[in-house]
Amino acid sequence: MPYRLLFALLALAGCSGESPPDLQVGTKLYAQHCGACHGMKLEGQPNWRQRLPNGRLPAPPHDESGHTWHHPPQVLFGITKFGLVPPFAPAGYQSDMPAFAGTLSDDEIRSVLAFIESHWRSRDVLDARAEMLRSTKR
Repeated sequence: MPYRLLFALLALAGCSGESPPDLQVGTKLYAQHCGACHGMKLEGQPNWRQRLPNGRLPAPPHDESGHTWHHPPQVLFGITKFGLVPPFAPAGYQSDMPAFAGTLSDDEIRSVLAFIESHWRSRDVLDARAEMLRSTKR
């Protein structure tokens, strides 16, 4: 499937006609499914930029110290739903990040992502993210 078509499908699946995200549900689901690896305070695993002996990277933080906020919503949705597979990672990329399709509904994924995004509050991050999102729409 061409990447443009996949991104268009992901945008439709993750960003149109859905229920508004529920932060309370997102908070609960994050604690249940994400906190063990990404940290209950979104802090990630120690030394998250250094490969482990198995060659995989530790789970990154989802707070402002990490890179999650650099990604457009449709990419974050796709990674959460499908895992780190093309087009979100190179073919054959090895990661401990599971795919949550079949575990979480699309609305639940959006609620988890809204919970994470609610922690991005600094003016620098919000401005940089807004500019990045404007650039991706061009």
